[in-house]
Amino acid sequence: MDLEELKQKKISAISLGCDKNRVDLEKMLYNLKNFGFKIVDDISDCEIIIVNTCAFISPAVSESIQNILLAIDEKNYKCEKVIVTGCLNSRFENEIESLIKDVDCFVTLKDNSQIVNKILELYGLSSNYTYKNGRLLTNFSHYAFLKIADGCDNGCAYCTIPRIRGRYKSVPMDELISEAKNLAEQGVKELILVAQDITRYGIDIYHKYSLIDLIKSLSKIKNIEWIRLHYCYPEMVTNELLDEIKNNPKVCKYIDVPLQHIDDKILNNMNRRSNEQQVRDLIKNIKKNYPEIAIRSTFIIGFPGETRHQFNKLIKFIEDYKLDNVGFFPFYKEEKTKAFFMKKQIPNFIKKHRLKKIQKVQERVMNANNINRIGSITPVIIDYFDCEYGYFVGRTNQNSPDVDFYIYFEDNPKIKVGNIYQAKIIGYYNSMFKGEII
Repeated sequence: MDLEELKQKKISAISLGCDKNRVDLEKMLYNLKNFGFKIVDDISDCEIIIVNTCAFISPAVSESIQNILLAIDEKNYKCEKVIVTGCLNSRFENEIESLIKDVDCFVTLKDNSQIVNKILELYGLSSNYTYKNGRLLTNFSHYAFLKIADGCDNGCAYCTIPRIRGRYKSVPMDELISEAKNLAEQGVKELILVAQDITRYGIDIYHKYSLIDLIKSLSKIKNIEWIRLHYCYPEMVTNELLDEIKNNPKVCKYIDVPLQHIDDKILNNMNRRSNEQQVRDLIKNIKKNYPEIAIRSTFIIGFPGETRHQFNKLIKFIEDYKLDNVGFFPFYKEEKTKAFFMKKQIPNFIKKHRLKKIQKVQERVMNANNINRIGSITPVIIDYFDCEYGYFVGRTNQNSPDVDFYIYFEDNPKIKVGNIYQAKIIGYYNSMFKGEII
């Protein structure tokens, strides 16, 4: 087999885990397509399957292994090679290779740029292909995630990311601007800035926090209309950043701030850098001085040593501060983290009970918040047309894809997927807004 014959091979990918992991995959797929391979959606219609794995917590590890086994099953049919990429390899590099024998190649994160050459090696060929910057979008074409940094230096006691992805490393601003311009040329209108902690962007390469400078530069790009901020750590959310969100017309009035808990002792044991009073002051400040900014957050339930009193304090915080959207996750005891060795581990049945209880509290808060938005006018972006129900589905400026709420519109020939409109919220049913285009 020569190179031209190999290029006739079809490649499909299974993407797992976070949006940062998806960006890594999109860059690999771009280079595979640029080399000459054909990229297809259906894993049953390809010769090469890439499983891009996640290993952040135990359920993600299980899901990754299940999908690897699914891909291996396809080798009984058309599939010839199964390649595993992503975080699983970097977290369990030695163990996973001995555990799953039928994978043809494990590619660690540091070798993502060698994906083309790795596949050539599997077929006994060689090439000096040079990795190129580019993205093959795997979601809707009108929005994209822009990964501005990798790794993390925060050292939270429960987190595996520093061991998997290493120290915090910002992407140089000129590279991000170039990538964003290319995305805009592909039709992207909404950029969602992601990293494990975007608020620390630039400190390692520019010796100053440079997120605001980056936002201002991205705002100058033609055809980029929305810029959304994910994962801003609370101690780094300054009035200067909030002013930029409020006053920059291209920045979505939205901020994702992972808080994780409200009790000082729990926060200290988590090795978080903010305390209870700082968190309360931050939320009060946003609610009072920046009421147009929607707040999303995440909390860990059942961290080692969490008492009933500490859990009830968190419930009271959720009731009183009325965050716009919240995700709750049970604590997972992950090997090689500080929390793995902590005493007073909470039994799973208690974590499940607490998780169910606090989710019901947030559901009441969420419904009250969303009902209060009926009658308001807001910009929306149309994500897709639901053929089954016959309506368009979009998001408001204050909602992020997959994790927040959607808004639907009756079928209208004037509505185009990917466009941004002014809309009026006229109803709220089953965790979805109903809107009409103005």
